[in-house]
Amino acid sequence: MTTMSAREFNRDVSAAKREAARGPVVITDRGEPAFVLLSIDEYRRLGEDGVDVVERLSMEDDMDIDFEPLRLELKVPEL
Repeated sequence: MTTMSAREFNRDVSAAKREAARGPVVITDRGEPAFVLLSIDEYRRLGEDGVDVVERLSMEDDMDIDFEPLRLELKVPEL
């Protein structure tokens, strides 16, 4: 995934479009991700089957996930 600043995006929109043809482009604002530029094909693929992106990314309530967190043992340093 390509990342570019908003300033870079504004200077060279054509470069952003070329990169988006290869994959999503994250556009940052003050160093933080703010937008994602997708090709129309990728956008349509994400919305196929009538399921919107939010539904695709959210988890089902009845979905079980095996998760075993690692046990951490922290020791307080002696002064």
